Amino acid sequence: MRALVLWHEPDGPPGEIGVRLARRGIEIVDHLITPDLDRPQHTTGPLPEFAEYDIVVVMGSVRSLTRKHEIDPWIHDELHRLARAHRSGQPILGICFGGQLLAEALGGVVEAAPAAEIGWYDIDPVDGFDCPIGAGPWMQWHHDRFFAPPEAEVLATSEVGQQLFRIGRSVGTQFHPEITHGILEGWLKNCDDDYATAIDLDVDRLRSETDAHQRTSAEACHRMVDWFLDTVAFPG
Repeated sequence: MRALVLWHEPDGPPGEIGVRLARRGIEIVDHLITPDLDRPQHTTGPLPEFAEYDIVVVMGSVRSLTRKHEIDPWIHDELHRLARAHRSGQPILGICFGGQLLAEALGGVVEAAPAAEIGWYDIDPVDGFDCPIGAGPWMQWHHDRFFAPPEAEVLATSEVGQQLFRIGRSVGTQFHPEITHGILEGWLKNCDDDYATAIDLDVDRLRSETDAHQRTSAEACHRMVDWFLDTVAFPG
């Protein structure tokens, strides 16, 4: 089996998701969409054909679906391809921005969140549904939020919005299960001083909390990947 992993920027790798997919014997094929953070409309070339892969994993981004003009035209192509892949029954796992992409592509809504979530947060199961991946804490870093498509099962929320949904053979998260120390350092490296000041970012605390949660977070991420593969993507 092969998984196509879409990176939107160089600091957005699959991390622990990729570790678990590889341990499950799945070949990972990475595709970087925008190689330069300062040139978001410049891409590495056309997206691969999703149908050539067994799974599509869509990672996060510093970009926003509320400002599509900054990432036109590739964002419209990606949304179209995700909708087509889902309709064909292809399993899709969308992470943070990838979850927002999946939600919008399938009829949901993405908007600016009433508050940013940056750091480690628990998520809450929705009444009537078990949260199959645990409460966390999970790493969050986002300023937008999604409302899942009407046909989706929303499985977890936070005070800010929806956190986990399932629709058919696809799953979207608002949090970052893939997090590693290296990924966090990549994000911090690309935070300019004005942004860090505007959001009152406590870098030392974020690093310390990540140190404390890294092992259990990796284990939870692996369980999430197993749930996605065995229950959602390829049940039975």
